[in-house]
Amino acid sequence: MNAVLQIASGLLLVAGATFSLLAAIGVLRFPDFYTRMHAASKAGTAGAGLALIAIACHSGDAGVATRAVAGIVFLFMTAPISAHLLARAAFLAGYRPLPGTRIDPRAAEGLAESAKAHGREG
Repeated sequence: MNAVLQIASGLLLVAGATFSLLAAIGVLRFPDFYTRMHAASKAGTAGAGLALIAIACHSGDAGVATRAVAGIVFLFMTAPISAHLLARAAFLAGYRPLPGTRIDPRAAEGLAESAKAHGREG
């Protein structure tokens, strides 16, 4: 059973490293702020989550596994919220997506109203 857990944790760690590498490549290669942020938040979160699961599997200690699971929960709760707030702040600051990006007109309307309320032009 110990060998199975070691193999599983190794595979999970390799998968996590792959997702983290893809996130880093996405940050370097994607054309604008919003797509770069998407790569960092989604693939980076998946990579870190898989690495933490690998740590939980490999440790064999309930305390370490509990802390790893708590880290995963915290990561998956905070990463989408912070990415959304960062994108919203960038949009309100005037940083527009690339031409050709489809924007929901109702969402853009709400952001424009929010920008006016904060003294900025939308």
